[in-house]
Amino acid sequence: MECILCDKPKQKKDKANLILLKGKTGFVMMNLYPYNNGHLMVSPYKHADTLEDLSNEVLKDLMQMVKQSLAALRKAFQPEGVNVGLNLGKAAGAGIDDHLHFHVVPRWEGDTNFMTVLAESRVIPEDLMETYRHLKPHFKGR
Repeated sequence: MECILCDKPKQKKDKANLILLKGKTGFVMMNLYPYNNGHLMVSPYKHADTLEDLSNEVLKDLMQMVKQSLAALRKAFQPEGVNVGLNLGKAAGAGIDDHLHFHVVPRWEGDTNFMTVLAESRVIPEDLMETYRHLKPHFKGR
């Protein structure tokens, strides 16, 4: 079965795949279907569906990438808040339930509008590639 979180980092198309950072044990990727502008995913390379399947080294590296993601979002977009979450399993809301990944979602007061609530559609104020260009410089040097 195909897994985008396994396949995308192996390809030589980081920009097209919205990958901002490839680390030693994992990577940071923009969400193709973001809740908000700048919605990031931090994932291990290892195909795992629970934290118990990851080594302490991988867990530490993932948290460092979450920290770097927070800093990049704050510099690029100055959000008023940030949600950091991990949905383990379909019952918990995981869209990709067999390969865990952290969501890092910048938030602003009033960012949920009638489109999200009534029409179940999301509207973001910037093209994904423009967001990529804003964020990419903040992921250098790792």
